[in-house]
Amino acid sequence: MIRGVYLLPNLFTMGNLFCGFFAIISAIKGDFGLAATAIIVANLFDILDGKVARIMHATSRFGMEFDSLADLVSFGVAPGLLIFLWSLSSFGRLGWLAAFLFVACGALRLARYNVQVETTEKGTFNGLPIPAAASMLATTVLICEHLGATGIESNVVLLLLCYGLAFLMVSNVKYPAFKESIFSGRAPFIALVMLAVTFIVVAAEPQISLFFIILIYTLSGPVKLLLQLTGLMKKRTQGVKKEPVSADSN
Repeated sequence: MIRGVYLLPNLFTMGNLFCGFFAIISAIKGDFGLAATAIIVANLFDILDGKVARIMHATSRFGMEFDSLADLVSFGVAPGLLIFLWSLSSFGRLGWLAAFLFVACGALRLARYNVQVETTEKGTFNGLPIPAAASMLATTVLICEHLGATGIESNVVLLLLCYGLAFLMVSNVKYPAFKESIFSGRAPFIALVMLAVTFIVVAAEPQISLFFIILIYTLSGPVKLLLQLTGLMKKRTQGVKKEPVSADSN
């Protein structure tokens, strides 16, 4: 702190924090679509601040703590308040408890990540990243607003979604860290083509495409774990030798 701080990475983190605060203000005003969009934009700033810091060799403890605080606002408080005001308020106590649990598990997820950042396996996240959980709620709002969905005020699925995302954030389910594995180093030419196709699809129907992209990523962890457990159970079953049945001779 005596030597100063790195301005450019922290400027992106400030942009992340600004988007989160703007999302809170928009949600309070009842502009839920704009609030959800601000949370999505906050993801871009969150990716850029870490990437710029590594490129500039400007990583610092201050930047890491500032980034975590900004993430808690943009991906914890903002989506929690958004989903409560948009849908869960009709559930009363169950609704605001679900929103609070999302915020609390997001804070715990960030704290655990900061503690385990040096020991976690490279290329993976331990638990659903809080930006992905926030994006899942934000894109749900966007697709429902886009399709003109009704009955969201008492939709049990949205209540369970909030509880499920909170659980996934503090779980030990493994998720791929694409921003570390894909965008570092060289990649096949087809990867660039696939990125171009992805941009076209997102630009054509952003609300729908972003929702399904985030949904696939959110489900990838539990599905992979289920497949691993199923394979392990099969191996254990095959490894158990059946006892020969001896018939009594009379």
